[in-house]
Amino acid sequence: MKDMSHGAAWLAGEASGDLLASRVLPHLRQAMGGAPQYGIGGPRMIEAGLESWYPSETLAVRGYVEVVKRIPALLKLRREMIARVKSVRPRVFIGVDAPDFNLAIEGKLRAAGIPTVHFVSPSIWAWRPERIEVMRRNVDMTLLIFPMEEKIYRDAGVPAVYIGHPLASVIPMEPDTEGARRALQADPKGEPLIAVLPGSRIDEVKGCAPIFFRACERMVARLGGGFFIVPAVDENRRAQIERVVADGFPLLKGRLRVVTGQSHRVLESADGVMVASGTAALEAALFKKPMVVGYTMPAISAMLMRKKGLIPYVSLPNILSGEAIVPEFLHYNCRADWIASRLAYEMQPERSALLRERFTEMHRSLTRPTERLALEAIQSVMRPL
Repeated sequence: MKDMSHGAAWLAGEASGDLLASRVLPHLRQAMGGAPQYGIGGPRMIEAGLESWYPSETLAVRGYVEVVKRIPALLKLRREMIARVKSVRPRVFIGVDAPDFNLAIEGKLRAAGIPTVHFVSPSIWAWRPERIEVMRRNVDMTLLIFPMEEKIYRDAGVPAVYIGHPLASVIPMEPDTEGARRALQADPKGEPLIAVLPGSRIDEVKGCAPIFFRACERMVARLGGGFFIVPAVDENRRAQIERVVADGFPLLKGRLRVVTGQSHRVLESADGVMVASGTAALEAALFKKPMVVGYTMPAISAMLMRKKGLIPYVSLPNILSGEAIVPEFLHYNCRADWIASRLAYEMQPERSALLRERFTEMHRSLTRPTERLALEAIQSVMRPL
């Protein structure tokens, strides 16, 4: 029987967290002599060697209203996770993003003598800055993926290490657009190829996909053509997206294709991108693509988040650059006509060239030996054998 106390426990509930953690998990596993890695994670972490205890989709919720509906199930899962991790007493627990869920678990585990690492800082620079004190109480080490976070933690005296963004080392500095199109067998026949990413969660697709597809139809009318590829995060989201398309977008017949996974290849192949806010917007920037960010959610959630906001942007490219280099159409302003019109402008050659320069600077600032730095930081706090 495996001795799980020699291993590490992980918890990642979002597709973005699954991707980030999958870059570090195999290195930690190797450094621990092949000791078991277990907990909650998605398909990439499982492929990298995670023994999954619960489905990661359980945690894929957004906004205040949506979380309230799921509170009983989330609290039950949290209790079970705390009890199970305490029972095996791993050398370290690594919570990946999802701070509202992970920090409570980390606090309980740290109080029980289990070292805790939080991978991806909460957005204390954007909203709820008081969470730096929660980090101090609950976490032994925080892995930072954005450069501006380092000073905040240093000034507060909270242990943290800037490791760079894992995606900056994965995504090439020079995208191979034609190679990606060949791999996808996508030939737009001289028409613009647009990547459409309406989100990875059920509610995101429900809110964003119809608006994005109407914007696609507007672009066909405006540009006289266009080919659109939608990378669904899994088969469930693919089926949901295809149902939305089937509900009535006649101008997209023969022009829109849904694929499962392959989001990086789709982004690399594109002339322009429509994207819901989140890690996908940063991925589009790292592929140096013109884009428009659109996002919609229930009015109450939007109002509460806006009141707590400290900065005027929501998309990572704008936050990292400190200015609105990427257009954002949020909530009531997430309208198909506006998205289509602005994306057509962003794709003009002179504008695209300027964006490539800015996104290349951003890419360089995020590039570090991420896996090595993350491994060293985790090892600095984990319990010795």
